[in-house]
Amino acid sequence: MSVKLPLDLFEAESMAFYAIDSALNSQFSKRLSVNLKFEGLRIMPVAIRFAERLIKRYPTLKIVWPDAGATALAKRDSPALADRIFSFREYCSLKEDDTNSSLVLAVSPNAFDFDSFEELCNLNNDVTILMLNGKLEDKAVGIGSVARDRRKRFLSIWNDIFCLEPLTTGAIMMSYPLKWMLFRLDSDGYRFIQDFEARPNQEELIDYI
Repeated sequence: MSVKLPLDLFEAESMAFYAIDSALNSQFSKRLSVNLKFEGLRIMPVAIRFAERLIKRYPTLKIVWPDAGATALAKRDSPALADRIFSFREYCSLKEDDTNSSLVLAVSPNAFDFDSFEELCNLNNDVTILMLNGKLEDKAVGIGSVARDRRKRFLSIWNDIFCLEPLTTGAIMMSYPLKWMLFRLDSDGYRFIQDFEARPNQEELIDYI
């Protein structure tokens, strides 16, 4: 197995960017998902670095954040990108000419942002949206069956193109166009164990590690 786990966050970002670029070039899907599940990860610097790299190839890039507070912080931390940064609601209220973009980077939408994020996506069906560290699944939100079905349908349209998640005794990684890969943590480091067509479930993880 030639693919190895990244040594650090910056290497993981480079691998993720390669997967993003591959997926965008192949027009794989207009709804793409990237997840870097490092413990204690500060998503703001990661999102800014992603945006700075993406804008070189996609000059009409827009960056959207769930709320006004996160949007203001992003503008403060990245003044060069400030005119491209919006909250979900701000972006939805823009005129069509102002929203013109081939790519939107949506940063860390969570379950409580579901309505505004779904609206944003529905208003931009022809635009490719890259979701970074989304957390839209929450059993405590939308208890009714209609709400659950609506959320389930929305989540089903997203395609994982990069995911890195540590486990207690290993890690799982997916990097487009490769399969999901399971690594076991041994005394001498991480070792590739098995690949899967889809994300391995808990029973499969127990079987292998």
